[in-house]
Amino acid sequence: MDTTGKLETEQKYDAETSSALPDLREIEGVDHVAEPTTDHLEAVYFDTRSLALAARRLTLRRRTGGTDEGWHLKLPAGTDQRQEIHAPLGQPETVPEELSDHLQVFTRGDELVPVARLSTRRTTYRLYGPGGEHLADFADDVVHAEALQPPGPALDWREWELELVHGPREFLDAAAETLTSTGASHSVFPSKLARTFGDAWPAGLGPRAGKPRKKGRAVDVVTAYLDARIEDFIANDPGVRLGTPDSVHKMRSATRRARSALATYRKLFNRSAVRELQSELKWLGQILGPARDAEVMLERLRRHVMELPEKQRSGSLNQMIEQELVAAHNAGYRNVLKTLGTARYFRLLGSLEEFRDHPPAKPRAFRPARKVTAKLVNRAAERVERSRRAVKRSAGRTSRDTALHEVRKDAKRLRHAGESVTEIHGKRAVKLTKSAGRLQTVLGDHQDSVMATALLGRLAATPDLTADTDLGFQGLLEMEERIARKTEKKARKAGKKLRGLRLRS
Repeated sequence: MDTTGKLETEQKYDAETSSALPDLREIEGVDHVAEPTTDHLEAVYFDTRSLALAARRLTLRRRTGGTDEGWHLKLPAGTDQRQEIHAPLGQPETVPEELSDHLQVFTRGDELVPVARLSTRRTTYRLYGPGGEHLADFADDVVHAEALQPPGPALDWREWELELVHGPREFLDAAAETLTSTGASHSVFPSKLARTFGDAWPAGLGPRAGKPRKKGRAVDVVTAYLDARIEDFIANDPGVRLGTPDSVHKMRSATRRARSALATYRKLFNRSAVRELQSELKWLGQILGPARDAEVMLERLRRHVMELPEKQRSGSLNQMIEQELVAAHNAGYRNVLKTLGTARYFRLLGSLEEFRDHPPAKPRAFRPARKVTAKLVNRAAERVERSRRAVKRSAGRTSRDTALHEVRKDAKRLRHAGESVTEIHGKRAVKLTKSAGRLQTVLGDHQDSVMATALLGRLAATPDLTADTDLGFQGLLEMEERIARKTEKKARKAGKKLRGLRLRS
């Protein structure tokens, strides 16, 4: 089973039934052509009844016959390229879970059903270079197709496919002159499935975000940033379901970035629409948090345990930490998987796309981007300064830690705000973003230390600890105390470097 996928690079040509094959040896770089092989392929294509996969140019099929029988999922990956993921044949109408996990972010709870059936007689010619390298495969396909959902008339046609194997991308361009010499032309259809549906083939995704420009509209800055976050969700959703390392972290980061953008630019949009979307993003972030936090904490404490003197690493120290955090991670991850199958999560994805495509913008959002964004991003920078002053006024360790955490959150918002305007404000925005990022990172380490201290203190209070285990916990607590003092000092320096950095309108 191949669930990682391979990159497929090919071009299609429309050919008449009576068209003679060109001499494939005339293609530049081809030394010889192997004897052809003929296969009879039967494929059933699956989609939702609304053709949600087709709208995003994804195809899912179960094919028998040929050398690669099984389920095939194809995802767009650039011009003339698609990522192809395979799974075994399994049951005829039961989509393998390893493929459906890739698709739930698109199907959003809708059932996958057979939508088309294709029969193809394929004659394949393998093309080789002078050194014996397998450059490409040329397929001469005679196709019979029938649309099932929505139903449509049966169609018959002939097409050619040229798919790279080990040949360079330029080989496709070199082959074009030879392949069109007999009257064939580059296909106007992106796939056999598109040709099968004809006018019923969905036009594709709706409006997308405009590109941010200095003299463009402020609204385009926000919708473009949200569009990138939506793509983050789509890219990482399958990984979260499949347990891919770092995928939960990346999805959580997407929720935070989207919330930051909405917070920074909230005055440009309808207040209730922004609040509702922020609330749902916060909900998702809270679901993703426990699994990620446990993962980060476990990595941190494993590292710190190894830094302890050997006499402090004995006893049940490791076992207690591992049991606590592995259990927390597993429980959090189970909750994440449960949430990603809910209607609420799917509605959130739809709401983000609706906000991007049809933003509930006020008139101010259509003013020049440079001036509007400078004012709002600078306001986020001033918020950081107010938070830093609040730290100086705080009394007591707990109050100071809480105040520093607020600085971290405000620095994070500023960092994301700066990210959103780098195309508008250039180097100054980059400098602001980096400075805010440094402050956020230092205070992130400080907050991790605060959380670690709380966890270690609770575990150290466990009754009947052995003396060596207690010694280990005390060593870790002292280490976290040193880190907290050190990061607080670093944060003061990082804050001073950020002070005064502002965008120009």
